[in-house]
Amino acid sequence: MSQTHFGYETVDEQEKAQRVAGVFSSVAGKYDLMNDLMSAGLHRLWKKFAIDVAAPRHGERVLDVAGGTADLSSAFAKRVGATGQVWLTDINNAMLTVGRDRLLDEGVLAPTAQCDAEKLPFPDEHFDIVTVAFGLRNMTHKEQALAEMRRVLRPGGRLLVLEFSKVWKPLEKAYDAYSFHLLPWLGQKIAGDADSYRYLAESIRMHPDQATLKAMMERAGLERVEVFNLTAGVVALHRGYKF
Repeated sequence: MSQTHFGYETVDEQEKAQRVAGVFSSVAGKYDLMNDLMSAGLHRLWKKFAIDVAAPRHGERVLDVAGGTADLSSAFAKRVGATGQVWLTDINNAMLTVGRDRLLDEGVLAPTAQCDAEKLPFPDEHFDIVTVAFGLRNMTHKEQALAEMRRVLRPGGRLLVLEFSKVWKPLEKAYDAYSFHLLPWLGQKIAGDADSYRYLAESIRMHPDQATLKAMMERAGLERVEVFNLTAGVVALHRGYKF
């Protein structure tokens, strides 16, 4: 069996999928609260920026991959209006349930699907926008997932990848101290799970940097790929088009 990374560990691919599922099943109930605490609320600005760069229009179809608790789906639904459509998807049932319930509480009737980003259950050229926010780094075969996201885009459609990335070098030591000490402590205190947030810190370090991810998107067939560094590179937004 092929091997891959789970944080800093080398594990079988099947084991990674199971362990990632365990992480998100564990943190689903406290996911939004922890995001606010970990980022001091900045994750909301990062996501708003991604939506603005996606520039959704009324009537467009949007696919939110690894959409979890539905931050992006909720915002996109308001932008595409009643004539548009937003699909919320996630491989993890616990996360998807939180997101679905949130949308219902907000009065948003958006379809949801539990599915693997590497095998999307949608036809070719179906969506105007595909987004994945803080989910790509957890996928075992990132190239396959990117190819699938491109496949379901219509010509002229755009893929937005919002993900933790390579921080500005002078900030590396402070960022490491925050990531490997404060994050697990917060995880234990708030979510009762230090290990999942230790994995979070490790998975960020193992994720491709800005230039590498840009090249991966281009190899997947996306064009005019741009990179937007946010908060000194703590997060980067990549946008590519299908022509």
